Amino acid sequence: MEIKILGPGCAKCNQVEKIVKEAVAETGVDARIEHVTDFRKIAGFGVLSTPSVVVDGQVKSVGKIPKKEDVKTWIGKA
Repeated sequence: MEIKILGPGCAKCNQVEKIVKEAVAETGVDARIEHVTDFRKIAGFGVLSTPSVVVDGQVKSVGKIPKKEDVKTWIGKA
């Protein structure tokens, strides 16, 4: 599984990365987590607002900090 956090590295983006890492650790899912800060790459996902979360190529959250339970649902372990 591949999870991408899209954002410039602001406090909210870092908080989303922390939540995603916690959800992955708690569920034991084998996932590669990447924080994408390049605006061209972010725009390539069709995202206009950050922070955003992409799971296996699908945009799951845009412009907000998701709840850990939501992340667990996205990775199939809720």
